Amino acid sequence: MREIKAVYIHIENVVASATLNQKIDLNAVVKGYPGVEYRPEQFPGLVFRLKRPKTATLIFNSGKMVCTGAKSEKESRRAVKKVVKELKESGIVIVGKPEITIQNIVASASLGGKIDLEQATYSLEKTMYEPEQFPGLIYRMAEPKVVILLFASGKLVCTGAKREEDVYDAVYKLHVILEEKELIFYE
Repeated sequence: MREIKAVYIHIENVVASATLNQKIDLNAVVKGYPGVEYRPEQFPGLVFRLKRPKTATLIFNSGKMVCTGAKSEKESRRAVKKVVKELKESGIVIVGKPEITIQNIVASASLGGKIDLEQATYSLEKTMYEPEQFPGLIYRMAEPKVVILLFASGKLVCTGAKREEDVYDAVYKLHVILEEKELIFYE
């Protein structure tokens, strides 16, 4: 088998949920931070944006939070903790620490070669490819459990991972399979 070419993987977004296990008075948050977005008639959550790390965190009065926009698990956790710290500094009483769970990691990558999607549909299990509907092949990998959108250009999007490590494992594993089954062609 040939040596697998280097693949650059870029994490685009990490979505984390957090719970404070207590109610939050969103109107009090608005008073402390007039820059937040809160329109309860349109959406029950408040949007708390941070410049560093550049994220948006939805805060609900149930004490649940959803943070998006982070570029790593670490950055996602840091953003949630920073939002909680800022809430405390504005006078919101928060008793415990947030329980943070990574829900989804979305990453992009380029495998550096062209892919025969038609053949890949037959060679890979759990695929869906309808080029008249969508130009990419949808591949549901069992282990790690992720979904990969694979394009003829060799570019891909990996979604559904709960750990960064799973993204790297999935992309490497797919690349090896494409090489072994001779579905990727380098120019």
